[in-house]
Amino acid sequence: MIDTETAMTMDFGISETRKMVEDMVRDFAEQHIRPNIMKWDESQEYPLEVFKQLGELGLMGVLVPEEYGGSGFSYTEYVAAITELSRVDPSIGLSMAAHNSLCTGHILQFGNEEQKKKWLPKLATAEWIGAWGLTEANTGSDAMRMRVTAEEDGDHYVLNGAKNWITHGITGDIAVVLARTGELLDSHGITAFVVERGTPGFTGGKKENKLGMRASETAEMIFDNCRVPKENILGEIGDGFIQAMKVLDGGRISIAALSLGTARGALDAAVKYSKEREQFGKPISSFQGVSFKLADMATEIEAAELLTYKAADIKNKGGKVTQAGAMAKLYASEVAVRVCNEAVQIFGGYGFTKDFPVEKFYRDVKLCTIGEGTSEIQKVVISKNLMK
Repeated sequence: MIDTETAMTMDFGISETRKMVEDMVRDFAEQHIRPNIMKWDESQEYPLEVFKQLGELGLMGVLVPEEYGGSGFSYTEYVAAITELSRVDPSIGLSMAAHNSLCTGHILQFGNEEQKKKWLPKLATAEWIGAWGLTEANTGSDAMRMRVTAEEDGDHYVLNGAKNWITHGITGDIAVVLARTGELLDSHGITAFVVERGTPGFTGGKKENKLGMRASETAEMIFDNCRVPKENILGEIGDGFIQAMKVLDGGRISIAALSLGTARGALDAAVKYSKEREQFGKPISSFQGVSFKLADMATEIEAAELLTYKAADIKNKGGKVTQAGAMAKLYASEVAVRVCNEAVQIFGGYGFTKDFPVEKFYRDVKLCTIGEGTSEIQKVVISKNLMK
Protein backbone atom coordinates (compact mmCIF):
# COMPACT_ATOMS: atom_id res chain seq x y z
CA MET A 1 0.00 0.00 0.00
CA ILE A 2 1.53 3.31 -1.06
CA ASP A 3 0.99 6.22 1.29
CA THR A 4 -1.07 9.10 -0.11
CA GLU A 5 1.95 11.38 0.28
CA THR A 6 3.61 9.58 -2.64
CA ALA A 7 0.52 9.73 -4.83
CA MET A 8 0.46 13.51 -5.25
CA THR A 9 0.85 14.81 -8.78
CA MET A 10 3.50 17.19 -10.01
CA ASP A 11 3.98 19.50 -12.97
CA PHE A 12 6.80 18.33 -15.25
CA GLY A 13 7.26 21.77 -16.79
CA ILE A 14 10.16 23.98 -15.73
CA SER A 15 8.94 27.34 -14.46
CA GLU A 16 10.51 30.63 -15.48
CA THR A 17 11.54 31.19 -11.85
CA ARG A 18 13.33 27.86 -11.65
CA LYS A 19 15.09 28.50 -14.96
CA MET A 20 16.12 31.96 -13.78
CA VAL A 21 17.60 30.51 -10.59
CA GLU A 22 19.43 27.77 -12.49
CA ASP A 23 20.94 30.24 -14.94
CA MET A 24 21.96 32.65 -12.18
CA VAL A 25 23.59 29.95 -10.05
CA ARG A 26 25.30 28.35 -13.05
CA ASP A 27 26.85 31.67 -14.06
CA PHE A 28 27.92 32.43 -10.49
CA ALA A 29 29.47 28.99 -10.02
CA GLU A 30 31.47 29.20 -13.23
CA GLN A 31 32.81 32.65 -12.37
CA HIS A 32 33.40 32.48 -8.62
CA ILE A 33 33.69 28.79 -7.70
CA ARG A 34 35.18 26.71 -10.50
CA PRO A 35 38.55 28.56 -10.63
CA ASN A 36 39.15 27.87 -6.93
CA ILE A 37 37.85 24.33 -6.46
CA MET A 38 41.14 22.50 -5.94
CA LYS A 39 42.74 25.34 -3.98
CA TRP A 40 39.94 25.21 -1.42
CA ASP A 41 39.93 21.41 -1.43
CA GLU A 42 43.68 21.05 -0.86
CA SER A 43 43.81 23.67 1.91
CA GLN A 44 40.40 22.78 3.42
CA GLU A 45 39.62 26.48 3.24
CA TYR A 46 36.06 27.50 4.01
CA PRO A 47 35.47 30.30 1.45
CA LEU A 48 33.33 32.59 3.58
CA GLU A 49 33.34 35.36 0.99
CA VAL A 50 31.59 33.09 -1.51
CA PHE A 51 28.71 32.60 0.91
CA LYS A 52 28.49 36.34 1.51
CA GLN A 53 28.13 36.71 -2.28
CA LEU A 54 25.50 33.97 -2.34
CA GLY A 55 23.71 35.95 0.35
CA GLU A 56 23.67 39.00 -1.91
CA LEU A 57 22.04 36.86 -4.60
CA GLY A 58 19.36 35.72 -2.15
CA LEU A 59 20.58 32.13 -2.06
CA MET A 60 21.24 31.99 1.69
CA GLY A 61 17.60 32.71 2.40
CA VAL A 62 15.96 30.87 -0.50
CA LEU A 63 12.94 29.72 1.50
CA VAL A 64 12.73 32.70 3.86
CA PRO A 65 9.75 35.01 3.13
CA GLU A 66 10.57 38.45 1.76
CA GLU A 67 9.22 40.10 4.93
CA TYR A 68 12.22 38.60 6.80
CA GLY A 69 14.75 39.55 4.13
CA GLY A 70 14.66 36.31 2.15
CA SER A 71 13.89 35.39 -1.45
CA GLY A 72 10.55 33.75 -0.69
CA PHE A 73 11.11 30.97 -3.22
CA SER A 74 9.74 27.42 -3.02
CA TYR A 75 11.51 24.11 -2.55
CA THR A 76 11.61 23.77 -6.35
CA GLU A 77 13.96 26.74 -6.70
CA TYR A 78 15.87 25.60 -3.62
CA VAL A 79 16.55 22.18 -5.16
CA ALA A 80 17.59 23.86 -8.42
CA ALA A 81 20.07 26.14 -6.63
CA ILE A 82 21.71 23.34 -4.65
CA THR A 83 21.90 21.13 -7.73
CA GLU A 84 23.66 23.77 -9.84
CA LEU A 85 26.15 24.64 -7.08
CA SER A 86 26.92 20.97 -6.45
CA ARG A 87 27.37 20.32 -10.15
CA VAL A 88 30.50 22.47 -9.87
CA ASP A 89 31.59 21.97 -6.23
CA PRO A 90 29.50 19.74 -3.94
CA SER A 91 31.11 21.16 -0.79
CA ILE A 92 29.69 24.61 -1.58
CA GLY A 93 26.29 23.04 -2.20
CA LEU A 94 26.53 21.23 1.13
CA SER A 95 27.27 24.36 3.16
CA MET A 96 24.57 26.34 1.39
CA ALA A 97 22.07 23.55 2.08
CA ALA A 98 23.00 23.20 5.77
CA HIS A 99 22.64 26.94 6.32
CA ASN A 100 19.25 27.07 4.59
CA SER A 101 17.47 23.89 5.58
CA LEU A 102 18.83 23.23 9.06
CA CYS A 103 19.63 26.38 11.03
CA THR A 104 17.54 28.90 9.08
CA GLY A 105 14.85 26.34 8.35
CA HIS A 106 14.47 25.39 12.01
CA ILE A 107 14.00 29.01 13.08
CA LEU A 108 11.62 29.66 10.18
CA GLN A 109 9.52 26.62 11.02
CA PHE A 110 9.43 26.81 14.81
CA GLY A 111 10.49 30.31 15.88
CA ASN A 112 7.97 32.84 17.17
CA GLU A 113 7.46 36.17 15.41
CA GLU A 114 9.98 38.00 17.58
CA GLN A 115 12.64 35.33 17.02
CA LYS A 116 12.06 35.32 13.26
CA LYS A 117 12.42 39.10 13.05
CA LYS A 118 15.57 38.99 15.17
CA TRP A 119 17.51 36.25 13.39
CA LEU A 120 16.12 35.49 9.94
CA PRO A 121 17.15 38.77 8.21
CA LYS A 122 20.79 38.22 9.26
CA LEU A 123 20.72 34.59 8.11
CA ALA A 124 18.90 35.27 4.85
CA THR A 125 21.49 37.81 3.74
CA ALA A 126 24.48 35.77 5.03
CA GLU A 127 25.39 38.56 7.43
CA TRP A 128 25.36 35.59 9.80
CA ILE A 129 26.22 32.00 8.85
CA GLY A 130 24.13 29.33 10.55
CA ALA A 131 24.95 26.00 12.20
CA TRP A 132 22.69 23.24 13.52
CA GLY A 133 23.70 20.97 16.37
CA LEU A 134 22.10 17.55 16.75
CA THR A 135 24.87 14.97 16.31
CA GLU A 136 27.31 14.00 19.07
CA ALA A 137 30.36 11.74 19.16
CA ASN A 138 28.44 8.67 20.31
CA THR A 139 24.94 9.55 19.15
CA GLY A 140 24.65 9.79 15.40
CA SER A 141 21.44 8.08 14.33
CA ASP A 142 20.61 7.38 18.00
CA ALA A 143 19.87 11.03 18.81
CA MET A 144 17.72 10.39 21.87
CA ARG A 145 20.82 9.30 23.80
CA MET A 146 22.40 12.74 23.43
CA ARG A 147 24.64 13.86 26.28
CA VAL A 148 24.54 17.62 25.86
CA THR A 149 22.37 18.86 28.72
CA ALA A 150 20.52 22.08 29.43
CA GLU A 151 19.65 22.79 33.07
CA GLU A 152 17.27 25.53 34.13
CA ASP A 153 18.78 28.36 36.16
CA GLY A 154 16.49 31.33 36.70
CA ASP A 155 15.86 33.11 33.40
CA HIS A 156 18.46 30.98 31.60
CA TYR A 157 19.33 27.41 30.71
CA VAL A 158 22.93 26.27 31.18
CA LEU A 159 24.29 24.09 28.38
CA ASN A 160 27.13 21.61 28.83
CA GLY A 161 28.65 19.09 26.44
CA ALA A 162 29.81 18.91 22.83
CA LYS A 163 28.25 18.50 19.40
CA ASN A 164 30.21 16.81 16.61
CA TRP A 165 30.16 16.77 12.81
CA ILE A 166 28.59 20.22 12.71
CA THR A 167 28.66 22.17 9.46
CA HIS A 168 30.02 25.65 10.34
CA GLY A 169 30.79 24.54 13.89
CA ILE A 170 33.63 27.08 14.12
CA THR A 171 32.65 29.77 11.61
CA GLY A 172 28.90 29.87 12.26
CA ASP A 173 27.63 33.07 13.88
CA ILE A 174 24.53 31.40 15.27
CA ALA A 175 23.52 27.82 16.00
CA VAL A 176 20.31 25.95 16.72
CA VAL A 177 21.34 23.44 19.37
CA LEU A 178 19.39 20.40 20.54
CA ALA A 179 20.01 19.66 24.22
CA ARG A 180 18.54 17.27 26.76
CA THR A 181 16.21 18.92 29.26
CA GLY A 182 14.57 15.66 30.40
CA GLU A 183 15.36 11.99 30.87
CA LEU A 184 17.52 9.90 28.56
CA LEU A 185 15.52 8.26 25.71
CA ASP A 186 12.52 10.55 26.33
CA SER A 187 11.41 11.95 22.97
CA HIS A 188 9.90 14.87 24.88
CA GLY A 189 13.06 15.42 26.90
CA ILE A 190 14.97 17.43 24.28
CA THR A 191 14.71 21.18 23.63
CA ALA A 192 15.94 23.46 20.83
CA PHE A 193 17.98 26.54 21.79
CA VAL A 194 19.37 29.33 19.63
CA VAL A 195 22.92 30.20 20.70
CA GLU A 196 24.75 33.21 19.27
CA ARG A 197 28.51 33.19 18.73
CA GLY A 198 30.15 35.23 21.47
CA THR A 199 27.95 33.77 24.19
CA PRO A 200 30.33 32.89 27.06
CA GLY A 201 30.99 29.15 27.18
CA PHE A 202 30.23 28.56 23.50
CA THR A 203 33.32 27.74 21.43
CA GLY A 204 34.34 25.89 18.30
CA GLY A 205 36.39 22.73 18.74
CA LYS A 206 38.23 20.31 16.50
CA LYS A 207 37.88 20.75 12.75
CA GLU A 208 37.54 17.42 10.98
CA ASN A 209 40.12 16.39 8.37
CA LYS A 210 37.79 14.85 5.82
CA LEU A 211 37.97 12.59 2.77
CA GLY A 212 35.77 14.92 0.74
CA MET A 213 33.57 18.01 1.00
CA ARG A 214 36.72 19.68 2.28
CA ALA A 215 35.68 23.28 1.55
CA SER A 216 32.64 22.80 3.79
CA GLU A 217 33.68 23.29 7.39
CA THR A 218 32.83 20.42 9.74
CA ALA A 219 33.74 20.85 13.41
CA GLU A 220 32.85 20.43 17.05
CA MET A 221 30.75 22.90 19.01
CA ILE A 222 31.60 22.94 22.71
CA PHE A 223 29.39 24.20 25.54
CA ASP A 224 30.96 24.83 28.93
CA ASN A 225 28.43 26.31 31.38
CA CYS A 226 26.99 28.25 28.46
CA ARG A 227 24.09 30.39 29.70
CA VAL A 228 21.30 30.79 27.15
CA PRO A 229 18.31 33.04 27.91
CA LYS A 230 14.89 31.41 27.91
CA GLU A 231 13.72 33.68 25.11
CA ASN A 232 16.13 31.74 22.86
CA ILE A 233 14.10 28.54 23.19
CA LEU A 234 12.39 27.52 19.93
CA GLY A 235 8.86 26.31 20.59
CA GLU A 236 8.16 24.65 23.92
CA ILE A 237 10.43 22.87 26.36
CA GLY A 238 10.65 19.22 25.31
CA ASP A 239 9.63 19.78 21.68
CA GLY A 240 13.17 19.74 20.29
CA PHE A 241 13.37 16.13 19.11
CA ILE A 242 10.03 16.28 17.31
CA GLN A 243 11.09 19.56 15.71
CA ALA A 244 14.42 18.08 14.61
CA MET A 245 12.74 15.14 12.89
CA LYS A 246 10.50 17.53 10.94
CA VAL A 247 13.51 19.67 10.00
CA LEU A 248 15.30 16.56 8.75
CA ASP A 249 12.31 15.64 6.58
CA GLY A 250 12.98 18.78 4.55
CA GLY A 251 16.73 18.47 4.94
CA ARG A 252 16.71 15.12 3.17
CA ILE A 253 15.42 16.86 0.06
CA SER A 254 18.51 19.09 0.30
CA ILE A 255 20.83 16.08 0.32
CA ALA A 256 18.92 14.54 -2.57
CA ALA A 257 19.56 17.78 -4.49
CA LEU A 258 23.21 17.74 -3.43
CA SER A 259 23.47 14.16 -4.70
CA LEU A 260 21.73 15.05 -7.94
CA GLY A 261 24.11 17.93 -8.63
CA THR A 262 27.17 15.86 -7.79
CA ALA A 263 26.04 13.08 -10.12
CA ARG A 264 25.31 15.54 -12.93
CA GLY A 265 28.74 17.10 -12.52
CA ALA A 266 30.41 13.70 -12.78
CA LEU A 267 28.32 12.75 -15.81
CA ASP A 268 29.11 16.05 -17.53
CA ALA A 269 32.82 15.40 -17.07
CA ALA A 270 32.55 11.76 -18.20
CA VAL A 271 30.62 12.60 -21.39
CA LYS A 272 33.07 15.37 -22.31
CA TYR A 273 36.10 13.15 -21.70
CA SER A 274 34.63 10.17 -23.57
CA LYS A 275 34.23 12.30 -26.69
CA GLU A 276 37.76 13.70 -26.48
CA ARG A 277 39.72 10.61 -25.41
CA GLU A 278 40.76 8.37 -28.30
CA GLN A 279 41.78 4.72 -28.18
CA PHE A 280 42.28 2.38 -31.16
CA GLY A 281 41.80 5.35 -33.47
CA LYS A 282 38.40 6.57 -32.30
CA PRO A 283 36.79 8.28 -29.28
CA ILE A 284 36.03 5.94 -26.41
CA SER A 285 32.38 7.12 -26.46
CA SER A 286 31.99 4.96 -29.59
CA PHE A 287 32.71 1.81 -27.62
CA GLN A 288 29.65 0.07 -26.23
CA GLY A 289 31.37 -0.62 -22.92
CA VAL A 290 31.62 3.14 -22.32
CA SER A 291 28.43 4.32 -24.05
CA PHE A 292 26.29 1.86 -22.09
CA LYS A 293 27.81 3.11 -18.83
CA LEU A 294 26.87 6.66 -19.81
CA ALA A 295 23.34 5.55 -20.73
CA ASP A 296 22.85 3.88 -17.35
CA MET A 297 24.27 6.90 -15.53
CA ALA A 298 22.01 9.35 -17.35
CA THR A 299 18.90 7.20 -16.83
CA GLU A 300 19.48 6.78 -13.09
CA ILE A 301 20.11 10.51 -12.70
CA GLU A 302 16.80 11.27 -14.43
CA ALA A 303 15.00 8.93 -12.04
CA ALA A 304 16.71 10.56 -9.06
CA GLU A 305 15.70 13.99 -10.33
CA LEU A 306 12.05 12.94 -10.59
CA LEU A 307 12.05 11.64 -7.02
CA THR A 308 13.76 14.78 -5.76
CA TYR A 309 11.45 17.24 -7.46
CA LYS A 310 8.43 15.15 -6.47
CA ALA A 311 9.47 15.44 -2.83
CA ALA A 312 9.97 19.20 -3.32
CA ASP A 313 6.52 19.44 -4.92
CA ILE A 314 4.89 17.67 -1.96
CA LYS A 315 6.74 20.00 0.42
CA ASN A 316 5.55 23.04 -1.55
CA LYS A 317 1.95 21.85 -1.31
CA GLY A 318 2.16 21.31 2.43
CA GLY A 319 1.91 17.53 2.20
CA LYS A 320 3.56 15.02 4.50
CA VAL A 321 7.02 14.61 3.04
CA THR A 322 8.61 12.05 5.38
CA GLN A 323 8.48 9.09 3.00
CA ALA A 324 8.99 10.99 -0.25
CA GLY A 325 11.99 12.85 1.20
CA ALA A 326 13.55 9.64 2.50
CA MET A 327 13.04 7.90 -0.85
CA ALA A 328 14.55 10.81 -2.75
CA LYS A 329 17.53 11.04 -0.42
CA LEU A 330 18.13 7.28 -0.42
CA TYR A 331 17.91 6.81 -4.16
CA ALA A 332 19.64 10.00 -5.27
CA SER A 333 22.59 9.50 -2.93
CA GLU A 334 23.12 5.87 -3.90
CA VAL A 335 22.81 6.76 -7.60
CA ALA A 336 25.34 9.56 -7.16
CA VAL A 337 27.87 7.16 -5.64
CA ARG A 338 27.41 4.74 -8.55
CA VAL A 339 27.66 7.52 -11.14
CA CYS A 340 30.84 8.96 -9.66
CA ASN A 341 32.37 5.50 -9.47
CA GLU A 342 31.59 4.87 -13.13
CA ALA A 343 32.90 8.31 -14.09
CA VAL A 344 36.28 7.47 -12.56
CA GLN A 345 36.23 4.15 -14.44
CA ILE A 346 35.59 5.93 -17.74
CA PHE A 347 38.52 8.27 -17.10
CA GLY A 348 40.73 5.28 -16.29
CA GLY A 349 44.08 6.20 -14.75
CA TYR A 350 43.39 9.90 -15.24
CA GLY A 351 40.31 9.56 -13.06
CA PHE A 352 42.59 8.61 -10.21
CA THR A 353 44.46 11.91 -10.36
CA LYS A 354 43.61 15.35 -9.01
CA ASP A 355 44.16 16.89 -12.45
CA PHE A 356 40.68 15.78 -13.54
CA PRO A 357 37.36 16.64 -11.82
CA VAL A 358 35.94 13.16 -11.26
CA GLU A 359 38.51 12.37 -8.55
CA LYS A 360 37.00 15.06 -6.35
CA PHE A 361 33.41 14.12 -7.15
CA TYR A 362 34.31 10.54 -6.17
CA ARG A 363 35.59 11.70 -2.76
CA ASP A 364 32.82 14.21 -2.14
CA VAL A 365 29.89 12.00 -3.03
CA LYS A 366 30.22 9.45 -0.22
CA LEU A 367 29.00 12.02 2.29
CA CYS A 368 25.63 12.00 0.51
CA THR A 369 24.85 8.45 1.72
CA ILE A 370 25.78 9.42 5.30
CA GLY A 371 24.75 13.01 6.06
CA GLU A 372 21.26 13.80 7.45
CA GLY A 373 20.59 10.11 7.97
CA THR A 374 22.45 7.18 6.44
CA SER A 375 20.98 5.08 3.64
CA GLU A 376 20.13 2.48 6.27
CA ILE A 377 18.19 5.03 8.31
CA GLN A 378 16.28 6.10 5.19
CA LYS A 379 15.23 2.47 4.72
CA VAL A 380 14.03 2.38 8.33
CA VAL A 381 11.95 5.51 7.72
CA ILE A 382 10.51 4.22 4.44
CA SER A 383 9.67 0.75 5.76
CA LYS A 384 8.01 2.15 8.88
CA ASN A 385 5.81 4.37 6.70
CA LEU A 386 4.93 1.41 4.48
CA MET A 387 3.76 -0.56 7.52
CA LYS A 388 1.43 2.16 8.79
